[in-house]
Amino acid sequence: MHVQIEVTTEIEIKQLEDLIKYKELMENLNMKINKSKLGRDLGVDRRTVDRYLSGKDLEKKRVRASKIDPYYEIILDLLSDKTPQTFYYKKVLWQFMKDHHGLECSESSFRRYLSTKPECQAYFSKGQRVPNPHVVVRYETPPGEQAQFDWKENVPYITSDGEKISVNIGVLVLGYSRFRTYGLTLSKSQTVLMSFLTESFEGLGGVPQHLLVDNMKTVMDEHRTKYNRGIVNERFNQFAQDYGFEVKPCIAGRPRTKGKVETIMKLLDEIHAYQGMFTYEELHDFVQKLNTRHNQTFHQGNRKIPLLAYKQEKSHLLPLPRKDLRDSYKVKMSHVKVNPASMITYQSNQYSVPPEYKGKTVQLQTYDDHIHVYHNTELVAVHTISTKVLNYKEAHYIEVLGHEMPSYEDAEELAKKNLMTMDEVYKID
Repeated sequence: MHVQIEVTTEIEIKQLEDLIKYKELMENLNMKINKSKLGRDLGVDRRTVDRYLSGKDLEKKRVRASKIDPYYEIILDLLSDKTPQTFYYKKVLWQFMKDHHGLECSESSFRRYLSTKPECQAYFSKGQRVPNPHVVVRYETPPGEQAQFDWKENVPYITSDGEKISVNIGVLVLGYSRFRTYGLTLSKSQTVLMSFLTESFEGLGGVPQHLLVDNMKTVMDEHRTKYNRGIVNERFNQFAQDYGFEVKPCIAGRPRTKGKVETIMKLLDEIHAYQGMFTYEELHDFVQKLNTRHNQTFHQGNRKIPLLAYKQEKSHLLPLPRKDLRDSYKVKMSHVKVNPASMITYQSNQYSVPPEYKGKTVQLQTYDDHIHVYHNTELVAVHTISTKVLNYKEAHYIEVLGHEMPSYEDAEELAKKNLMTMDEVYKID
């Protein structure tokens, strides 16, 4: 009988854990181990070699607790189906945890932590985007030459009182500095667009030479294509002439042409992290806070902070037209006084505002079937224009009862009952 035996004649020592096998071999050969030489070869002290050879008190890799671990359950809850909130990007979740749960760590550490948690990584991986197959040519413009505009449109949002609305965010970004302005609105009408641009130009203190837009109906009568220059509609063309800028429509189907404004759109997905948490008025304030934060944050594209770069760009902008011309493009504003019942009057019907504005003068903007109530520059209430005599928001009425009847235990229940009664009394047949 012939048995082939495989004999190992070499042993390779790559790491400290291999020393046990090496010790067995040397003992079988009755040879002495040179611990100092092993230490030099492995880059460790000879005493470390001795511990591994003895098999006692071996060093183990220490698993350190992460400073993010105490937030793990909160993170899981936010990513679960228990909340209406949605986090499209890890960056948004990181910012939310910083703002509302006191998390203190870098964004890169947070992203790395989530990547080690399969249940968290799966949440973000399921919506991974397919890489753009087109070659994108980087294009920069000198100061004051170009601004880009677009809508973050039809964003579904659930308000804190459970109302489902669809909001839009206008975004204007200067090409050189990446300084931007945001505006939350319920409408994308041409009147709203020109009012937003007017207020943005006033805020910037000047006008860019060119405005890059897509083929939206409020700007273009005929789309620009690869073979057609397109036609800007008459009213918007007049608006551009009054302000002195040239309209530059993108070729249809090429959103990457206005990539500077397109990249901002994913940043605005942060509002989904606040689903069910804000009223419309509070959402308006939050969008403005986002605007300020983004303008103060280092931009990876041009390696500048937009706010600081804007100070260099401002002097290159075209001058604003005269005030009366600018005012003609703004949504009309009227002034009314809030009555003792915390209501304002519009077309013989009354609409509520928070009770702290009783006796004060507020400003009304009415467009696209909505009344927007401002106190100075703060949006304090939004109502749909109605044929009802009394139009109370439940939250406002509860506040009013709280002021008038501070000792009443269940103001919310009483408010609902009273509002139902008023609707019945003032119902128009």
